[in-house]
Amino acid sequence: MKLGLMNKNECIDFVEFNITGTNQRYNKCDEESLFLNANIFNVFVGCFERSNHLFDTVGSALFDIRKIIPLKNELDANRENLALIETIDEFNNYITGIFLGKDLILDLAKADPLWKQRWKFYLRRLVLINRELIALVDRCVEEERILWFIGY
Repeated sequence: MKLGLMNKNECIDFVEFNITGTNQRYNKCDEESLFLNANIFNVFVGCFERSNHLFDTVGSALFDIRKIIPLKNELDANRENLALIETIDEFNNYITGIFLGKDLILDLAKADPLWKQRWKFYLRRLVLINRELIALVDRCVEEERILWFIGY
């Protein structure tokens, strides 16, 4: 399990962040798209749900200029919440408190039996992913692009 955004050749069980489309369509799995493991995305799913009432993790959801700014605000708040985590218990409670968060903990334990000693590394990776998602949203604003979320 790669803990970070990926290109299309690196992923299985993923979600896609696509900025190549219009209000009506997008270029599925485009070279410009970024991808994230579905279990890791669960850390950020609440941000997408709160900023777009039509959001669903299965299928596609459009984030145009009206929804992209609320998404940025939600991602900023999520980053601040992650930054407040100071102990492994807080980290574990945060992750297991989200939808399917226990699956992410199981994936971590499977991929890294020493994850409990390295939890700060994983927290930093989640913060980095959060920042990368904010950068993607900023790019959409600056370049007047549509962000499509596609869940597979």
